[in-house]
Amino acid sequence: MSLKSRQEIENEELSRLAPYACRAAESQGREYSEEEHPYRTCFQRDRDRIIHSKAFRRLEYKTQVFVYHEGDHYRTRLTHSLEVAQISRSIARTLRLNEDLAEAICLAHDLGHPPFGHSGQDVINKLMKAEGGFEHNRQSLRIVTVLEQRYPQFPGLNLSFEVLEGISKHFTEYDLPEGRGFYREGKPSLEAQLANLSDEIAYNHHDLDDGLRSGMISLSQLNKINLWSQVFDQVKKDFPLAGENLWISQTIRRLINQVVTDLINQTLINLQKASIKNLKDVRQHPKNLVGHSKALQSQIAELKRFLFNKLYKLYRVERMADKAERILTDLFKAYVHNPKILPTEVYEQVEKEKGNKRVICDYLAGMTDRYALDEHQKLFDPHARV
Repeated sequence: MSLKSRQEIENEELSRLAPYACRAAESQGREYSEEEHPYRTCFQRDRDRIIHSKAFRRLEYKTQVFVYHEGDHYRTRLTHSLEVAQISRSIARTLRLNEDLAEAICLAHDLGHPPFGHSGQDVINKLMKAEGGFEHNRQSLRIVTVLEQRYPQFPGLNLSFEVLEGISKHFTEYDLPEGRGFYREGKPSLEAQLANLSDEIAYNHHDLDDGLRSGMISLSQLNKINLWSQVFDQVKKDFPLAGENLWISQTIRRLINQVVTDLINQTLINLQKASIKNLKDVRQHPKNLVGHSKALQSQIAELKRFLFNKLYKLYRVERMADKAERILTDLFKAYVHNPKILPTEVYEQVEKEKGNKRVICDYLAGMTDRYALDEHQKLFDPHARV
């Protein structure tokens, strides 16, 4: 039996992928040159490096909407990242884009999220305002280019440009690491655009699911939302005896399928209308090409407004946000006041960089919800063991 080599996989991509897809053999490469792997393409190696990183493992105990101890079945940053990757692979395969690249971007897109979700990001951004602020996309890039230490030859994971581009999401100058010398003119690749939309599809629908199962939103509230009510009513007609839990599960499943199908069809229309022939055309086009139809865009906007007002601003979520602010602020100020209470390796880095608060920020942002709660208790509860 003969083995499939990297060159064979790359040759298959040349014939299988659409002309406007990213091909591993045509990658702009890595900052630090490395010998190619005999059996894996550069994007497959990037995916594997991300999965084996410490930052990826920590996502298991980082908040999506609900803090980890509120229930075993609610999504975390880890399960969210896996769902985003699954959606992106399905869409990429259908559009004949590079599945491996899309998957790698999606698995890495939330590596920089701090504990306690978007509340945590807002708090750390406020604490670091005088030092340049904090934003999770930039922190994801910082993790994969600087903070992960797994290789003696270079800092970070030395990912390919195309993955770094996708992690940056917004493709602005500050998002990509300085001095990399990569071509970065125009719009990002279709795989990077796809990762953004896959992220939105995943969190919209699993936040609905988690919100309903937590009791924080109700079916009666959702019945006023067009996108939900049309599908839910049909599910009840199809399975009248199934019961509420199965009605919810089937509605979520059908909604994701509907939104994904619309995205595929509309993206194909966009590519054809714009006469996109290759990757260069994608980068030079003035607008993103991956997107939903106008009809569905308005329905998605209605759903997002509902989630913002009825779930993200609910008192239980606000309480956790308030708690997160006190916990992260207390920890940050304590570390700045007396860096000697930090773990030895972090303290040594603070000393080496002459009190640079970014080192403390990196440490704080890397915490899981559980670790931040435990650390706060150790430092501020006189009865807790340190």
